Amino acid sequence: MPSPRNKPSAVRTSLRFKPPTLEEAIHAAQGLTDDIDGQAEIAAGLMGLPEPDVRFAILKAPPRRPARPSTQVRVATGRQTVLVERRAPRALIR
Repeated sequence: MPSPRNKPSAVRTSLRFKPPTLEEAIHAAQGLTDDIDGQAEIAAGLMGLPEPDVRFAILKAPPRRPARPSTQVRVATGRQTVLVERRAPRALIR
């Protein structure tokens, strides 16, 4: 009896690997670290390119804008109320 792994399937599947573009690799590296050397190493590893070429492209690329402000100003006006509701445990029916 064939194992489930070796069982032929009616559906044909294919896997395609598409490496990221240089712009995508730089964007990902900028999201992971602020250090230019680290960004060059990460992007070069993703692309399979030499680090000096990637470093030049990183220096030409615009700096990444933070998605959220790095500091949030929060003004507390009074105490915050927390409401905790308890639920009755479920009864087991046998």
